[in-house]
This record gives sequence, structure tokens and C-alpha cells, in this order.
Amino acid sequence: MAQKIGLIAGNGRFPFLVLDAARSLGYSVVIIAIKEEADRDIEDVAARSGSPIHFVSIGQLGTFLKILKDEHITQAVMAGQVKHIKMFGGFVPDLTALSLMGKLKAMNTDALIGAVADVMRERGVELVNSAKFLEPLLAGAGQLSHRVPTEAEHKDLQFGYRMADTIAGLDIGQTIAVKHQAVVAVEAMEGTDETIGRAGHLAGEGVTIIKVAKPNQDMRFDVPIVGLATIQAMRVAGARCLSVDAGRTLIFDRDAFFASANEAGIAVVGRATEGSEGAARAS
Repeated sequence: MAQKIGLIAGNGRFPFLVLDAARSLGYSVVIIAIKEEADRDIEDVAARSGSPIHFVSIGQLGTFLKILKDEHITQAVMAGQVKHIKMFGGFVPDLTALSLMGKLKAMNTDALIGAVADVMRERGVELVNSAKFLEPLLAGAGQLSHRVPTEAEHKDLQFGYRMADTIAGLDIGQTIAVKHQAVVAVEAMEGTDETIGRAGHLAGEGVTIIKVAKPNQDMRFDVPIVGLATIQAMRVAGARCLSVDAGRTLIFDRDAFFASANEAGIAVVGRATEGSEGAARAS
């Protein structure tokens, strides 16, 4: 019998990629889709792949836990974003979720999902690394695009890493925009692409974008991701350089991502960090 795994699906392409990869490795996948976030196409994909699917609203923790039990799931993977802003609107917790939230020291996404992961573990369900099935998509270390950063961009990167690491460590955001060694924009709840757009509006062309992992990034439910949309946002904003953390950032739509970056002359680098030494150099 195939090993079973639960796929907790948020928005974007991430859940679809994990579903395909898991099934290709012989897993039987049960999909638990976040009703307010998951792409409705996942229902059709589930039907074609023969994967059971359940839709659960944000906050319906009791229902979620019951599905895990009824489906005899002992391993699960979270894939796809649940927007941080959902914490402040359209979030109707059931009694199980209310009880859990009452024990939290901080009302943020990491704290909430971390607490859910703890409850899952108590009930015999292991939440595994979100990149478990997508390791080939992790960014490599070093120069990733054709164009090498200029001397000015290199200075912006070295300046920005310290700032970005500090902000990420404070759980504010994981992306900053820098120009002339000054911070132009900082990501909060709006997301990376919106931050890039704001930076272009404020500082014009020549902005450098730095996206980092948190110092203690929990890869079970919070994997930094860039993709073609990131490059498109940079092109519109006139941003010319992008840095991501090697081994801890997924690059979606890799061929289109690098083709668009190279066409626009955008320099892309993978910063080697602790734990990323084994990341393969991407081309």
C-alpha cells in the first residue's frame, strides 16, 4: 500500500507542484484545501489524480483535525500561502481554534501555525518540511543569472543583508528594497511583489531587492518563494538586482524566471547562508 500524506493547500501553484511530486514518488495524497485561499482548480486536479479532497475554512481547526484522524494521516505537508491579512478579517474560529488562540503569546501567523503543528504532533501527525518534494527548485548559491551585480549593487547587497536579516528576525517581513545603500521599502503583510512595486514608485529605476529567510525559518510552513511574477514586478518597477537565500528559497517557473531576468538584464544571486553550503550552483 502506498504511503499516505496529507497536503494542506493554500493559494498559488505550490500545492499543485507538491501534489505532482508526491504522487510521482508513490505517495497517496489526501488534500485538505483552505477554502478561502486554495485555487478552485485543485478540485479538478484532485479528481483527475484520484486524490480525496476536503475544503476547510480558516479557523475550523476542529474539522481539520477530524479529517486528519478520519483519513488516518500521520504525515502532512503545508504548501501555498495563507495571506497574513486574513488574521484580521474573515477569520471565524471554531471552539477548538479559540481555545488554541487563547494560549498564544503573540497573534501572528508563525505563532498560530506553529501551535497548530504542535496540536497535530500531539495527535500523531508529523508536519514535514514544505520543500520535501521540491528540493530541485531550491535556489543554488552564487551567480544565478547572466548579469553580474555592479559594484554599486554589490554595496547595496552587503548593506541590505544586515538590514533584511534584522527585519526578518523581528518577524516584520522577509524582503527589503535598497538603493544607494538606503532602505527604500520594507515588506510587511502586503507581500514581496507589492513591496517591489512600492520601491519602484518611491525610488525609480535601479533598486536592489533582497529576500531572506528568517534566522530560524520553519521550513514546515513558511518557505520563501520567488517566481516569474517576482521578475515581472521587478521589470515594471525598474529593479535591477535580486538576492535570495541559497538552499532556503524555492524558485518557481525556473525556465521562465531566468529567461525573463536575463532578457531584462536583472542580476540574480543566491546568498550562501548557514545550512546552505550544500546547495547546488544553479545556471
